[in-house]
Amino acid sequence: MNDTICAIGTLVGESSINLIRISGNKSIEIVNKIFDKDLTKKESHTITYGFIVDEKEKIDEVLVSVFKSPRSFTTEDIVEINTHGGKAPVKKIMELLLNNGARLAEPGEFLKRAFLNGRIDLIEAESVSDMINAKTESARKMSMKGIDKEISNRINSLREILLSLIANIEVNIDYPEYEDAVIVTKELINEKNIEIKNKIEELIDSSNNGLIVKNGLNVAIVGKPNVGKSSILNSLLGEEKAIVTDIKGTTRDIVEGNILINGIDVYLYDTAGIRETDELVESIGIEKSISKIKESDLVLFVLDSSSNFDYEDKKVLDNIKNKKVLVIYNKIDLGNKKVKELEKYDSLNISAKNKNCVEIIKQKIFEMFNLDDISNSDFTYISNVRQISLLKKCLKISEDIENEIKKDIPIDLMEINIKLLWETLGEITGNVYKEELLDEIFSKFCLGK
Repeated sequence: MNDTICAIGTLVGESSINLIRISGNKSIEIVNKIFDKDLTKKESHTITYGFIVDEKEKIDEVLVSVFKSPRSFTTEDIVEINTHGGKAPVKKIMELLLNNGARLAEPGEFLKRAFLNGRIDLIEAESVSDMINAKTESARKMSMKGIDKEISNRINSLREILLSLIANIEVNIDYPEYEDAVIVTKELINEKNIEIKNKIEELIDSSNNGLIVKNGLNVAIVGKPNVGKSSILNSLLGEEKAIVTDIKGTTRDIVEGNILINGIDVYLYDTAGIRETDELVESIGIEKSISKIKESDLVLFVLDSSSNFDYEDKKVLDNIKNKKVLVIYNKIDLGNKKVKELEKYDSLNISAKNKNCVEIIKQKIFEMFNLDDISNSDFTYISNVRQISLLKKCLKISEDIENEIKKDIPIDLMEINIKLLWETLGEITGNVYKEELLDEIFSKFCLGK
C-alpha cells in the first residue's frame, strides 16, 4: 500500500484513446519525470495537455488528469494519462512508468486500495464488477443499486440494530446499576430478531430475481428427434441458426442463441434428440443434451402433438422430472393428442410454422418467471453468490437465536450468537474480512480496475 502502481485501464489495440492509471503517494512525482509540464503545481481534478517524453524524445501527445488525495477513487494521489490507442505508445509509456519507480498493478488492485482505504465496501466493489459485465439495461440498473450503496445501507441498518442490542446487553451485565440503559429482555431480543430475520428472508427471496437479472435464463429445448426443436429455436431467434430436415438425428451438437424478454437475457439451447442410438457422434450429442438439461432454468419439452406419446418421449421425461418444464405441443395443425402424464406441467399448443408461436412462447416464459415483477421493481436485489451464501448463514444464526429464546437460554449466552450474526452481516459489506478473501475477490478484476 506504500508503493505506487500503474496499469492500462482500457483494451489495447487500434483505437483513438487509451487510458493509463497510476495510483500511490509518488504517482505525481513519477509522471512528472516523463511529462513536459510541471504537474506538482496543478490543482486536483484538472487536465493538462502536453507530451510524454523519454529524455528529449517526444513519445506521444497526451492529456494528463490529476486527482489528489483524498479526493480520488483510491483516496491516494491518482494520475491518469489519456494516450493514443495504438499498442506502441501505450507499451512505451508503461515502460517509462515502471522504469521511474511504479510497479505493475495486480488484478483489481485499484479497487482493493479503494476498499482498504474506506472509499468503498465489498458490496460496492462487487457491484462494479457486475456493472462491467452487465449485458442488459436491467443488469445495469441492478449493479447501480449496489454501487449507490442501497444494498449496503440495508445490511448496515440490520447491523446497527444488533450493535445497539449488544451494547445494551454489555451495559446490563457490567453496569447493572446504570439506570439510563435499556433493559434487554428476551422479549426485546425476540422482537429485534424477528425484524432482522424477516428482512434477511426478503433479501434471500428477492435474490432469485437478482440472479435472473444478472445471469439471464438458460432454456434447453428438448425432445425426441423430429418433433420440431430446431424449428422452434429458429423461430425464437428470427434466423436459420439450426439445420432443419426430416432426417432423424440431424442435430448432433448443442446449437445456441439468445433473445431478450422484457430486458432479461434468455439463452436458448437446441439439443440433440434424445433416443437410444448406436451411432457414436449422435450418442455424444445426446450426452451433451442431458448435461445441458441439468444446467437449465427451464426446459421446453417439445412433443409432436400428431403422434402418440411413446418410449422415446418417456425417455426424455425421465431426464427432466426435477426441472421447471414447459411442455410444447408442436404441429398442432396436424393433430391434438394430449398426454396425461404431463398434465401437471405448464403447456402450450403451437405450430412452429406459424409466426405467432414466438410471441406465445415468450409470453409464457415471461409469466412463469414473473418477469413483470422484475421489470417493474426498483432492482434492489442481491445477486452475488458470496453475499447470498452469507445471508443464508445469517438466517441460520437468526433461527438459532430463536431456538435459544424458546429454550430459555440466559441472555449472556445468547449474546454469542447475536455477536456472530452482527459479524456475519459485516462479512457481506467487508466490515469484517479475511485477507485471503480479499485476494480471491479482487483477483477476478482486470489489471486496470
